[in-house]
Amino acid sequence: MTEAHTKPTLIISSLDAERLERLIESLPGKSFPGKDDLEAELARAEVVEPKDVPATVVTMNSTVRFEIDSSLEEFCLTLVYPRDVDASGEKISILAPVGSALLGLSQGDEIEWPKPGGGMLRVRIKEVTYQPERSGEYHR
Repeated sequence: MTEAHTKPTLIISSLDAERLERLIESLPGKSFPGKDDLEAELARAEVVEPKDVPATVVTMNSTVRFEIDSSLEEFCLTLVYPRDVDASGEKISILAPVGSALLGLSQGDEIEWPKPGGGMLRVRIKEVTYQPERSGEYHR
């Protein structure tokens, strides 16, 4: 089975790549199901210096506005490290399958998003409303 479309280009800052590799190394073997996916995303990404990350790319601690394809409903989430997840419902862990899929994507890219209760939604990245690199915050 082959996919008709190619995966979008991923761009990751060297700082994020380094921190995520350390995070992956710190996790016990099969402690989370998305580990292999995250490693694969890191392996295929173009790693650039933080100051060279385009302003429209999703990096760690970026806040992203999404649109659901079928309903045009919008929502915002911030991509965070596991230690920063809280009960607000406004953050998504990089270790969640959707979290690792978001890293390195750009405005306009689309991804499949699991629906509660099964099935998938097509979701488009409308806007990266906040990105640390764009704000000159490289040491977060």
